[in-house]
Amino acid sequence: MRQRTFAQDETVDFLIVGSGAAGGILAKELATAGHKVLVLEQGPWRRAADFRHDEYATWINSDLLPAPGDFPQTFRRSPDETAQPAGQQQPLIYSSGVGGSSVHFTANFWRFRPVDFQERSLLGPIDGTGFDDWPVTYDELEPYYTRVDWEIGVSGAPGPNDPPRSRPYPLPPMPVKSSGVLLERGARRLGLNPQVAPVAILSQPFNGRNACVHCGWCMGYGCEMNAKSSTLAAMIPAAVNSGNCEIRPLSTVLRIETNAAGRVTGVVYADAERREQRQNARAVILAANGAETPRLLLLSTSSQFPDGLANSSGLVGKYMMWNAHADAFGYFEHPLNEYKSIQCTRIVHDFYDSDPRRGYYGGGGIDGRLFMGPLLFSLIGLPPDEPQWGAQYKRRLHEYFTHTMEAACAGTSLPVETNSITLDPDVKDVLGRPALRVTYRDHPDDLKNIAFLQERAREILEAAGAQRVWTPPVGESTIGAHLLGTCRMGNDPRTSVVDRFHRAHDVPNLFICDGSSFVTSGRGQPTMTIMALAFRAAEHIDRAARQNAI
Repeated sequence: MRQRTFAQDETVDFLIVGSGAAGGILAKELATAGHKVLVLEQGPWRRAADFRHDEYATWINSDLLPAPGDFPQTFRRSPDETAQPAGQQQPLIYSSGVGGSSVHFTANFWRFRPVDFQERSLLGPIDGTGFDDWPVTYDELEPYYTRVDWEIGVSGAPGPNDPPRSRPYPLPPMPVKSSGVLLERGARRLGLNPQVAPVAILSQPFNGRNACVHCGWCMGYGCEMNAKSSTLAAMIPAAVNSGNCEIRPLSTVLRIETNAAGRVTGVVYADAERREQRQNARAVILAANGAETPRLLLLSTSSQFPDGLANSSGLVGKYMMWNAHADAFGYFEHPLNEYKSIQCTRIVHDFYDSDPRRGYYGGGGIDGRLFMGPLLFSLIGLPPDEPQWGAQYKRRLHEYFTHTMEAACAGTSLPVETNSITLDPDVKDVLGRPALRVTYRDHPDDLKNIAFLQERAREILEAAGAQRVWTPPVGESTIGAHLLGTCRMGNDPRTSVVDRFHRAHDVPNLFICDGSSFVTSGRGQPTMTIMALAFRAAEHIDRAARQNAI
């Protein structure tokens, strides 16, 4: 790869903060269009050979995440409470490194449907929430979903509950697993319509990348084959090979600087040795995720922006959505060996839409999988009434691990203003910045909806022939990996942070494109929509730059 290097005193065209699902695409699109692009990424630049099959390092030591000791987070249920340090299990889960969380995600890859963008018009307001329509429609976004399919690399097949598409999948579906066979069997016996799970994993070689070898280390892990369609594998090489892009890892942005006219002039960041540096830029694009992006805006105060940059609406950091989740587990007579291959090969979307007859808002999907490897399964995998120690415990582990599958439920989250990212007044990180303070409490409808989906998952497992089914209790969320809604898009500057093309209402040369710009949560798999929005935003930003409109 031909890495471009920019001098510290050089003014780049676009400085992108973050290299994940959105940032990697924006870098590739703008660099290949001829613009000088610098990407600052707080984590390291790992190559495929750096990834490893190590459960302890991944799930216990949080190998791919920001180190909790260096970058602490605090958590509270409501603004009336004092936030408490989270310790080792941080409430916000996101990868630190080039490619961001697209490196370690499951790669379950659903498009949003037309209903996701216009639910407020269809269902009306919901008390106590910021429930609203998006300023874009599915039809506007569909061509960019298709670009994601064909440029990132998606394997799948059309299903009965899919939204309209203008082009078929570029790759055939992944081979079905035991969990997929059983999910499909149980769903059909109940009169439901199971379908192939689309995944951002290559079923065949594609665009010079290797096909999946079914090693089973997907969720939480980087892909050693480059078969998972992360931006690290699919976009960053093209960005760098353009000769117009530098990826500068281990560079944590501390604040965004502006001039007397209220325009962005560059950023101050901490380099790999944690020394302060400054980089000039004609425009800045924030793609740091739905937590780090609002934190950076709130840190970038000035006399012109006393409440944080781009925050005249007062909504920066607010309306955070996580997607509610629940599980049902089934034990089957014959070995399933779910530790092999990718996570999900079949899904059920019959409960996707919100149904007023249920008495609350919400919908979602169910997929078949088993996310735990042997270490995690030994800690949390057995039913709660099974032995937790001794010879019988070991026998049960040996038996259950290969005979168990999970029906995972992913649901909606309503945008509640108090669910937010703010700056902790007391706790600092290793760079001296206020820690991320997380305030989160599920809306009652979210909990009712995910409990409904969990019960449907139980029924599917029973109909599939499970000899035993158990369901962990549904409770209020304490961790979230889908960090959405904290810089929402909209047409009105009083009620949104960015416009429909991701330009900040308050700052004409500042753009925000990641999960923070979501208006509603979708049904649990936001990454493909983040990527589609990034392709769309890049097209608009490039056009505006060529017209000297930035």
